[in-house]
Amino acid sequence: MPKTIHRPEYALLVDLVRAMRLKAGLTQCDVAERLGVTQSKVSDVERGSRRLDVIELRDLARICGTSLPDVVAELESSLRKKRVPQGTKGQ
Repeated sequence: MPKTIHRPEYALLVDLVRAMRLKAGLTQCDVAERLGVTQSKVSDVERGSRRLDVIELRDLARICGTSLPDVVAELESSLRKKRVPQGTKGQ
């Protein structure tokens, strides 16, 4: 099984995180300041080169004005829309 950051599911989460930040009208610097991390760490998350744990995702969701359950629901919805049919291999 490939590492999490290399799975298509994680790519969808990364897209969701970036969209969530943009929708909230926040820059990477804004998010970094509120999380107490560097802007480069936020950038690494949005590029998919650094994994988020569930607590970090919860903190990020709250900063963006949403909740962890809402983020997970949005991710699940995106995954259902993008699912590769059973019996075929994804490209």
